[in-house]
Amino acid sequence: MNMHQPKSAADRDYIPIADHGLIGNLHTAALVSTDGSIESYCIPHFDSPSVFARILDKNKGGHFSISPTVPFSTKQNYYPSSNVLQTKFMNERGVVSITDFLPRQAVLPPTTKKPLLPWLIRRVEVIRGVVPLRMECAPAFNYARSKHTTSILPSESPESTTKAVFQSDALALDLRYVPESTMANVALPEIKLDLLDLSEKGHLGLGVQTEMTLEEGQCVTFVLRTPPAANVTSSLDDPVLSKELVNSLLLATNKYWNDWIRQSTYTGSWKESVHRSALALKLLIFEPTGAVVASPTFSLPEFIGGTRNWDYRASWIRDSSFTLYALLRLGFTREADAYMEFIFERLRNKNPDGSLQIMYTIHGGKDLEEIELTHLDGHKGSKPVRIGNGAADHLQLEPGHLWRADGLYLPRTEGKCAFHLKKCVGLISSNDNSLESLCLMIPGSLSETYVVANCHLPDLYVPPSTFEDSTDLIELSIADQSGMEVRNKKRHFTYSKVMLWVAIDRGLRLADKRSLPCPHRNQWLAARDSLYEEIMNKAFDKELKVFGQSYEETDVLDSAVLIMPLVFFIQPSDPRFVNTLRQILKTPERGGLTANNLVFRYDVTKSDDGVGGEEGTFCLCTLWCVEALTRAGEYDRPMLNRAVSMFEDFLLYLNHVGLCTEEISRGWLGNAVQGFTHVTLISAAYNLSRTMAKRHKY
Repeated sequence: MNMHQPKSAADRDYIPIADHGLIGNLHTAALVSTDGSIESYCIPHFDSPSVFARILDKNKGGHFSISPTVPFSTKQNYYPSSNVLQTKFMNERGVVSITDFLPRQAVLPPTTKKPLLPWLIRRVEVIRGVVPLRMECAPAFNYARSKHTTSILPSESPESTTKAVFQSDALALDLRYVPESTMANVALPEIKLDLLDLSEKGHLGLGVQTEMTLEEGQCVTFVLRTPPAANVTSSLDDPVLSKELVNSLLLATNKYWNDWIRQSTYTGSWKESVHRSALALKLLIFEPTGAVVASPTFSLPEFIGGTRNWDYRASWIRDSSFTLYALLRLGFTREADAYMEFIFERLRNKNPDGSLQIMYTIHGGKDLEEIELTHLDGHKGSKPVRIGNGAADHLQLEPGHLWRADGLYLPRTEGKCAFHLKKCVGLISSNDNSLESLCLMIPGSLSETYVVANCHLPDLYVPPSTFEDSTDLIELSIADQSGMEVRNKKRHFTYSKVMLWVAIDRGLRLADKRSLPCPHRNQWLAARDSLYEEIMNKAFDKELKVFGQSYEETDVLDSAVLIMPLVFFIQPSDPRFVNTLRQILKTPERGGLTANNLVFRYDVTKSDDGVGGEEGTFCLCTLWCVEALTRAGEYDRPMLNRAVSMFEDFLLYLNHVGLCTEEISRGWLGNAVQGFTHVTLISAAYNLSRTMAKRHKY
């Protein structure tokens, strides 16, 4: 443990991305730093404007911090099997604990509908000794673009004498507190709110602060909330704030997470990491619609000082499909049902050409205008800070993900029946249960015949402003899928071709297994087989004996091709794939993509993607490599041993609370928490554990 020196808002620097835990309520989420600061928080939803974004601008981003005013060391952990976060500060004078959570439900009679209280709750309790503390609440509304007024007023709560009210043009917040004594003969702590002026740092309104010295047995709970609508009179929506209420909210929230993870059917190795990943993925689900965000944060850099800073607070169909695939593996089915309802609603409102977008807002909207927030500094100076995502306009021609992961095909073939096909058919059309209807669910496709007809076209990203007739171009942003965004030329990417093959292959298999009508069966068969031969001939470099990144550059390695045996395109023991895997496992100095058991996506010095900047090793690619080694390890024991070694090493790179982001070789980089990473961790652990069990059995 390192000793931290107390710092006010005036001189506190950026905290590393890794030094944060995540809390949420299935509507939004917040990052909490190890020094007790809310660093990222959007209200009321994941994609709402931020009120705290200190992680993106240390001066004016906005923060809600509670920390000692004396030197301290810190520990942070989740409650067992929960997303309730605890941060402890320790020094020779005492120990204080801060418990942070977004409540899931109030403790009410079972027959009463339980409202979701849009509150952020921070419980501060001294466990030993005496600790002086400083609280600062300095919101910066609308991504630090809107002014606000601040008032300190009498509180309606009998246990809190005052409250702070922050009023912007579009949103109001109020901060209240509940003092409490948890031991006999210990007085209630005294709290006095004062105004905090950070205008010199660029803040557009006043914050509030308080200095407090708490002793063992004293506790203060701060509640930051959005006031209920003026016409709300129900005590359920606006309950009287009391110590009994906040304590019941903590117990109920912790019970909610305990009850949810208890439904897991996973019994393999690395259970603690798998369940922590599952709890992290659950935090990415937007409960009102069933949508799944790729990450609850935006514009955190993939390289410090670089330009690869994207907003991931949207629902990519591919990311979501993989997330549900991982949850289905563990026995969670309700999330899959809810997401499929989300997809079917999108089918009822397709694009004019009949296609689905590659992503939507979490509310189902199609407009994700990309905007640069030039007034924000960016994490450690990494500009530009972006909100929205221009990739929503791209037409994606690699639709295999939903077939692989939506519960329509793979879970049933493995005996894990989740989302019933009859339900799927019924939701689409009670009169048309042909495979053609099911194929409308393929992301980005006009129909199954469209996919078949266009599967041999190259991939290209073209900014929407540069063309008029989108039917002349097939666009693709692979960055949204696995780390690369190509903005400069057409290429036949091996990865996307394989996923097209998956889409056609799974459609045929599903038709066979479920005896569904398939009027274009012969056309599908011919397209699938032709695409297979094309990939094997044009993507394979006969001199290097490896599968390359694209047909045009077979001499360029790309670890995305590691997905080939994972989707059953090729046998993991096939010499062509094994040689590709062995080459990727070499260090970059020897022409490979692996360093310290971590895998790069590709060598940016050999593959110009038109974006620029550097990248670290990708967690996704590392875990794909683990799974590829696992599958090859069924035939080659040393590869299975390497898979175990690589996976164990990867777990060491998880942060102090078991979370991970996109890239890790140069420290934690990219948006946090990143769903793809935890999805592939679950999948890798599941298959590695199962393969090891087979080995021991025989």
